Amino acid sequence: MNPSRPHLLGLEGMSAQRIKLILDTAESFKEVLERPIRVVPTLRGVSVANLFFEPSTRTRISFELAEKRLSAELVNLSSATSSVLKGETLKDTARNIEAMKVDIVVIRHSAPGAPHFLARSLQSSVINAGDGAHEHPTQALLDLLTLRERFGELKGLRVVIVGDIAYSRVARSNIWGLRTMGASVALCGPPTLMPLGIEEMGVEVYPHLDQALPGADVIYVLRLQLERQRAGLLPSLREYTNQWGITAERLAKLRQEFIIMHPGPINRGVEITPEVADGPYSVILDQVTNGVAVRMAVLYLLSGRKHEG
Repeated sequence: MNPSRPHLLGLEGMSAQRIKLILDTAESFKEVLERPIRVVPTLRGVSVANLFFEPSTRTRISFELAEKRLSAELVNLSSATSSVLKGETLKDTARNIEAMKVDIVVIRHSAPGAPHFLARSLQSSVINAGDGAHEHPTQALLDLLTLRERFGELKGLRVVIVGDIAYSRVARSNIWGLRTMGASVALCGPPTLMPLGIEEMGVEVYPHLDQALPGADVIYVLRLQLERQRAGLLPSLREYTNQWGITAERLAKLRQEFIIMHPGPINRGVEITPEVADGPYSVILDQVTNGVAVRMAVLYLLSGRKHEG
């Protein structure tokens, strides 16, 4: 590996200064997205390979849009259309792509640590677009940008993350990022979906939602990841909604101002009701918009190019 080549593998250990640089850069790219012609030549001549070995809609499209807005050359690869189905290893797939002189590799993979493996093996810069239940750094960065736009600063905010913590890479990246930027984080969800020892990450843990929500500036609702869970972790989806679902009735009991966030996709009527997801407290669509700007910023910063505006 070229030790001088930068990567974005996770937010664990990332400094507040680095996070601020990414957010500040993303804000400058939001201006580009508001222009009539939303393309700049910043990454002309830079090639990017998108390796998505798990299903994805928002993240994949967001990265593709970011790459196109920056005029990068891109190639898309999914496990369904790659030689992985023929037995090719991840390392061989990536090295073949790198032999085609790819500068940046964006990877989503079901195995925790897959992006770190590539970063040790390749000359290209690697961006983690989600690895198993480990981290999803660009999602957390777009969440931080959304919060900074809404509140002005992150220090002192109280964020309550609700739901499937055990299988959530989004939760882990947000915990690292939020705490680094001075916010406090509380977690709430079923005991069967709460990792053992999670308190060591510097968070509060609540088993009951009505205990966790008072005083929250942000209620961050996680998707119930049924495709990852073992059988028997929940009695029923109805019971989950009754105990941990974010409903208008439950929110009506709160006296403070707050916003609702969700990384998507949404299981409407399970972890959150439609009237809340689409209601006045929700900034879910702002998160989607900010995703393109954040990914533009990350691609730009890793490329080492000069922004030509």
